[in-house]
Amino acid sequence: MGGEIWVGSGVCAKMSTKWQKFQTSLNEAVSKSKVGKYFKLEARKSSFTTELRVATTTLMTMVYIITVNATVIADSGGPCWASSCLGVAGSDCVLKSNPGYERCLDQLKSDLIVATALSSFIGSLAMGLVANLPLALAPGMGPNAYLAYNLVGFHGTGPMSYQTALAVVLVEGVAFLLIAVFGLRAKLARLIPPPVRLGYAAGMGLFIAFTGLQSHLRLGLVGPDPSTLLTVTACRVTDPVSGQCVEGKMQSPTFWLGLVGLLIISYGLMKNVKDVLATTGTLYTMAEIDGFIDEKGSFEGEYKAYMVDASSTIVGSALGVSPLPPMSSHQPESEKEAGQD
Repeated sequence: MGGEIWVGSGVCAKMSTKWQKFQTSLNEAVSKSKVGKYFKLEARKSSFTTELRVATTTLMTMVYIITVNATVIADSGGPCWASSCLGVAGSDCVLKSNPGYERCLDQLKSDLIVATALSSFIGSLAMGLVANLPLALAPGMGPNAYLAYNLVGFHGTGPMSYQTALAVVLVEGVAFLLIAVFGLRAKLARLIPPPVRLGYAAGMGLFIAFTGLQSHLRLGLVGPDPSTLLTVTACRVTDPVSGQCVEGKMQSPTFWLGLVGLLIISYGLMKNVKDVLATTGTLYTMAEIDGFIDEKGSFEGEYKAYMVDASSTIVGSALGVSPLPPMSSHQPESEKEAGQD
């Protein structure tokens, strides 16, 4: 038995050595190639396999956005109006179960899935090829919720139409692109104090958490209350229009499943498994976290990066989605050294 274990360990050791040699030779070949030199793998003290692992992790972290973003924006009703309802129905048919309206929403979700994936692909590809920065772009969970629930409102019950809200996003993108072209956006980013940048990230995180805890996004821990405005619900049955609890308080299986997910995420954070999400301030913060900021407070490729970021927002609005903030897909040097230890 002891001999078999020794032989098995020896085989594993040989395979590990061969793999390390193959990985080293592959990294050296890619680093010296035109692709490696363009992306400055050696200058950034990185390697092909490291960037591949981090890129794969970023993709797996971002992929949920495809369906969640479609679900959130579809809650606004998009271009679906009361005219989409079947039968003789009034304008309130959008707040009730109507086959015609539901069919329109299903088609909208399918379209938004494609729009989310396509806008993310275009933005991320441009950020890598044009700005030469390892930052991914995708619709943010804060801006999309603000567009869906505050501007357009649930099934179009808000102060403006879906088309008008997208026009606002388009104007925003054009404005950011113009100030980026004249180099003002980079200067603005350096003028934002670090506490404000950190406070923005914390505030957006709280807003996203509050949005996700509401019943329209299925977790349903909190809901409206006529006396206190907000109360704990997690109900088994809720009113689909108002979100108020109907029956089964704290008996929602979706909530308890989500709680398990929270515990898993908390454990991952304790083990230093990070998911850094972050536009002017967040893009600058992402570059700072990844170690690209120099002693002058600037980073290589920032001029092109700000233009790509703004252009991606314009593309996103044309496709029907909210702004696309950056996400880090680069492993900082300090984490690489910690991993090697």
